[in-house]
Amino acid sequence: MTFTHVLAVAPVRDVEPAVAWYEQLFGRAADARPMPGLADWHLSPSGWVQVFQSPDHAGASLLNLVVDDLDRALSDLAERGLAPGQVQPGSRGVRFAALDDPDGNRVTLIENPVS
Repeated sequence: MTFTHVLAVAPVRDVEPAVAWYEQLFGRAADARPMPGLADWHLSPSGWVQVFQSPDHAGASLLNLVVDDLDRALSDLAERGLAPGQVQPGSRGVRFAALDDPDGNRVTLIENPVS
């Protein structure tokens, strides 16, 4: 079996406020709105984030995003009006900081993931 893409899905109660928040997070509009209640951000050629209106599942996802420079990413988010929590250390040089979307889906930015 071969996989060509990984799609991370964040279920939300109401897609439009969620899309506005994720636009702040990613610093740009969605790359695609393929159907009502769905927005896609293509973060890499094979890794996408989807925000999907699904009230029964809203707030239950964990989304981990790897960044090259956590301090720069946090500064960029602050300029966009988003404030992640404190930077936390992990093992072997890993650092991370998390924030929640309006529905409570946890988005964690990770620097220097262990390979």
